[in-house]
Amino acid sequence: MVASAVMALLCTAVAVFIVVMVRQAAIDDRTEQLFANAVILGAQMRRRVPDVIEGGPGQAVQVFNPAGTMVTASLDMVGKPPMTNLRPDPDAYATTTVCDGNVFPGRCMIVLAYPFHREDSVWQLNIAAPDVPWYVGSKLIVPLATGSVLLVAATAAGSYRIVGKTLQPVGAISGNLAQITASDLKHRVPVSKYRDELRELAETANRTLERAQSAVEQQLRFASDASHDLRSPLTAIRTQIEEALIDPYQADWPRTADALLDSVERMQALIGDLLQVARLDAGVIGHHEPIDLTNLVTGELERRPAKVDLRHRLTPGVTVNGSRIELTRLLNNLLDNAERHATSAVTVTLTLDAGVAVLEVRDDGEGIAPDQREAIFQRFTRLEASRARDPGGTGLGLPIARQLAQAHGGTLTAEDSPRGARFVLRLPVRTAPWPLPG
Repeated sequence: MVASAVMALLCTAVAVFIVVMVRQAAIDDRTEQLFANAVILGAQMRRRVPDVIEGGPGQAVQVFNPAGTMVTASLDMVGKPPMTNLRPDPDAYATTTVCDGNVFPGRCMIVLAYPFHREDSVWQLNIAAPDVPWYVGSKLIVPLATGSVLLVAATAAGSYRIVGKTLQPVGAISGNLAQITASDLKHRVPVSKYRDELRELAETANRTLERAQSAVEQQLRFASDASHDLRSPLTAIRTQIEEALIDPYQADWPRTADALLDSVERMQALIGDLLQVARLDAGVIGHHEPIDLTNLVTGELERRPAKVDLRHRLTPGVTVNGSRIELTRLLNNLLDNAERHATSAVTVTLTLDAGVAVLEVRDDGEGIAPDQREAIFQRFTRLEASRARDPGGTGLGLPIARQLAQAHGGTLTAEDSPRGARFVLRLPVRTAPWPLPG
């Protein structure tokens, strides 16, 4: 529609231009004919003035003497007033267009006033011919109108075909997207062989589908692993209760209660970790405020029950912007992991490095192989050594710790260490002079 409208405007503009130019040329040509006839008639009347003048086809003539009295005229002009009041110089002529009036009712005429010399006096000859209509003639306007209509129709048909052909890949993309369901994300939209915007759209859609499929698969794995880890303590609880109920009078209920309590604590820890993961995935984070990280780490180390030797070397006055609860959770996850794998000691250091707070937690255990240092940050991933040392772990402590670090604009990585595992937390330091709480 837009292309057709633009073409119609262009055709109209061109047609108007052509009509105006051709009409002006026709007027000039008709004026030249009137002037040529006026010269001929003037030359004839220098010798004799006839009673009636015969002009050209469709032409009207009037002749006036120096006193302004009409001396002779063509048959249709006899007894009529002068067709024009023009009085040109004796050696020139003038033209005008006269419409309607008493002389030419219902018509428009081109009138030429031509002075001519006769017997040492100047007479005037007025000669008129029909004006050229605005459309010039049917031989011009009909081809122009027909050509314009055909050109607009051809533009509409061509644009419709071109646009339809161009948008055909969009239909294919829409069809493939309509087939995609939450349970089947393997479909991909076709990619055009031409490097254009539609190809970029298809590639973007495919990348989006890949991310969606990856996210769904991750959620399915998460649900599967969570279900498995939840079933394990439930199965243990059921088994212990059933064993005790086989012979309730002979059962050791205090021992059974202790075993049940261990399973319940494991379930409670897993559910707490799952809720924390869900909050982090939903982008729910605590209120950030200036926190003295040195004091926070010192307080947690002092309150922590001594399972192994806790050593620390902390730079005073390290301030970061974050949530106290979440940073405490992050630190405790790292300390819990280090204590599970430590042989005798865990070392915590806090330093400043170019505007970054660097917190390291090291243990003197077996360490982590370089090819497994990223795998341990995946949810429910537990290495063989970890399963042997702590069968009741959830496999969510380190992934949660990394997500908390990222939520604070930092990073958490496992790096090289001469002995044992070494986890390095980097957080941006708060440089503005904010007053510390308390």
